[in-house]
Amino acid sequence: MITSKQRAYLRGLGSKISALHQIGKDGISENFLGAISDALDANSLVKIHVLETAPVSAREASIEMCDVLGAECVQVIGRKFVLYRESEDSPKLL
Repeated sequence: MITSKQRAYLRGLGSKISALHQIGKDGISENFLGAISDALDANSLVKIHVLETAPVSAREASIEMCDVLGAECVQVIGRKFVLYRESEDSPKLL
C-alpha cells in the first residue's frame, strides 16, 4: 500500500508519460494482462487509455487489473488511468 505522499509523487510522474496501451472492444484479455505485467516490470508506472467501445469503464478496468496484477492504481482521470507496481528498477518512493 502506498501513502498519499507517494501517490501524489507518482501522479506527477504519471502526468508526464503517454498512454502506450489501450483497452478496446475486446476488453481485458489474458494477453493484454501479460503485456501490462511486462510493462510494469520494465517501467513500474504505466498509463492506459480506455476506448469508448470498451465494455468497461476506466475505474472498473483499473480495479480489475490491480487485483490481477498486484498493482496500485495511482489515478483515474476520464478514460485514462495510471498503474504502479514496485520492481527492482523502480524509483524509490519517499
